[in-house]
Order: sequence, then C-alpha cells, then structure tokens
Amino acid sequence: MNHDIRSQTPVTVSLENLKDGNVPFEILESAFGPSSLGIIAVSNLPPQFIPLRQRLLSYSSYLANLPSTELEKLESPAAKWLVGWSCGRETLKSGVFDTLKGSYYVNCAFYKDSNLAGATGDYPSFPEYTAPNVWPAENLLPGFRSTFEELCTLMIDVAVLVARACDRYAESTIEGYKPQCLERMVKSSTTTKARLLHYFPPPSPAPPRNPNRLGVDEEAKEDDGDNDNWCATHLDHGCLTALTSAMFIDETANIPNILNLLRSGQADSESKTVPSQAELIAPLTETDSPDPAAGLYIQSREGSTVKVAIPRDALAFQTGEALELITKGRFKAVPHFVRGTRPRSAGEASKVARNTLAVFTQPDLHEMVDEKRDFATFAKEIVERNH
Repeated sequence: MNHDIRSQTPVTVSLENLKDGNVPFEILESAFGPSSLGIIAVSNLPPQFIPLRQRLLSYSSYLANLPSTELEKLESPAAKWLVGWSCGRETLKSGVFDTLKGSYYVNCAFYKDSNLAGATGDYPSFPEYTAPNVWPAENLLPGFRSTFEELCTLMIDVAVLVARACDRYAESTIEGYKPQCLERMVKSSTTTKARLLHYFPPPSPAPPRNPNRLGVDEEAKEDDGDNDNWCATHLDHGCLTALTSAMFIDETANIPNILNLLRSGQADSESKTVPSQAELIAPLTETDSPDPAAGLYIQSREGSTVKVAIPRDALAFQTGEALELITKGRFKAVPHFVRGTRPRSAGEASKVARNTLAVFTQPDLHEMVDEKRDFATFAKEIVERNH
C-alpha cells in the first residue's frame, strides 16, 4: 500500500444549495472528478438528523450485544444473510470470513411505497433484494424499526438532491447522458439497501502505536498488512452511498443495558411485556475515537491513501461501481476500507466499538448498467464474489 497517507474533510455543500440547484460544477468536479476522492459531504441537514443518528447508532450496540439466540431469529439464510442480521458470513481478504463486524441489512423499498418489503419484479432467484425485511420484536427493541426507516428516508431524500446535482453536471459534460437519469434511479428504486454496522471492539491488545503529527503515517509503515482490519478494501457496487459519521462507543463504560433486562428475563422476543422504551434504548454516550489512525480511508485516484473525516452533523456520499458504468467512467467508484482502533498501551484492552449507517442507493434490478448487463446480473456477480 502507498504510505502517502493524509487526513482530509470531504468537499462540503449545504442542503440549501442542493435544493436551490446552484452547486457550482467546479465543486462537483472537486468531489467526483478525475482527481477527486469520489466523496461529498452535505451540511445544514434537517434538525431531526442529529437525534435520529444518535438513536439508531446506539441501537447498533444494543442489537449486536443481544444473545446469539435472539440474533439467530433475525437472520435470513435464504437471502444470503443480506437481509436482517449478518456476522461472519461475508468473505473478504483471501476468502477469510469477516467476524470483526456485525451488519443489519434492510431493503428500502418502503421509500417508494410503504407497503413494499423488498424489491419489485420477477426475480425469484434473487432473494437478497426481494426477500421481506426481518425486524426485531417491538418489545425487544422498541422503536428500532421506526427510527431505522425514518433515518433512511431522510438520507435517501438528500441522496435524491445529490443525484440531481450530478445529473446537471453529467448532462453538460457526458455525451448521450440521459436527462435526470441518476435522480430517477435514486428516487424510484426498490433495491436501495441500508446496512447498519457494528464494528466490534478489537479482540485482543496489540503493541502501542507511535503516531506522528497526523497519527497515521508511521503506523501505516509499521503494520501495513493490517490497515483494513475492520473492513477490507472494497468498492461499493451501487450508485451513491450515503454515510453517517461513525459513532464510537466505549462499551466498558456504556454497556448496552438491554443485556441486564434480557438476563433477568424481563425482556425477550417472546415476552408479552413491553419494558419502558426509555429504559431500553437510552442513547449511548458518544466518545471520540481512542485511536487517531482508526476510521474510514479512501484510496485516491492519484495513488495516495486518505483518512476521511465526516462531521457528526453531516452526511457523506460516495460514488459506486454502478454509477461508474452508467457515466461511462466519468465518475469513478472509490476503493475504501475501515481501520480499527487499537489499545493506547500494550496492556490495555480496548472495548471501543464503532457504529455507522450506510445506505446504498442502487438501480432497480431491471435497469441496464451497461450495454450487456442489468443491475440484477451485475449485483449477482458482486454477491457471489463476496459471500
């Protein structure tokens, strides 16, 4: 890996500018153009965003710390664990199964029609998208579903505006680009998928880091082979991926208190008693990352590796492979990975988890992404490669 690593905040636009349609093309080029990182941040979001983010990312710790018997009820093997709970099912580097994070997948067809639970169309062999969502019982995680759907809806609403700005740019620079192509796909798709992520605390202590002024460069040289230990380098395969900033939780100090209720038998998915919502889902205390080298990294188009900092009150949007195909390579998908936290000292066990939400806006299964493949065919290739 290239050791030229730096830290950077994405190019940022305001929600008002997106709504007004006056984002300069120069800004879009700096975010998505040939020499860019392929990521843009949107600020000045609706006021409900901050509490929604805090609630849902807290749920991620509550969910991941449920007993295995409860988590198994939320799995969907028929959908290749791409609906509901998934942990240790995805293969990453050299066929290694990924057990360092847990994921909760939700199909976002409800954005187009609240009565839909999965993608539309005659695709019986593609349950990854067509299978109905799996939700925890309301008495187990009160408010989980409503919070999840509300935050996803807000993120897709903003993605539609980002897509509209991209369309304006593409229509003026790409010959034969279909007007409003990306906005239509994002707004009307039934295949958009959300992934609530819980990166587990590191399993064991490691040698201390010796970070330099950015807390990154020297460590990259010391353990180059383990840079992407929380999420291996990959490309998203959709159009635009909406991302919240990560929420770091010290699970030593903030043990998700649903565990105590479950252990005492006061709450489970079969119980008819609904414990107090405030008691169960009190938002957890957010902490700063204990490790300056941990976080989201993008491999830039110029060959360097950049640590990207998304502000807590903003959303970020990355380009994916489907958008690269649709724009004939004008917008490039960006390789990225997530690097985990390490203890501050060799004898200190880290219990800091990282929670985040990604919403992958994608074409409908029948939409053509190039001259030969519809999105169903393209996505199937990706799923079979990773699962």
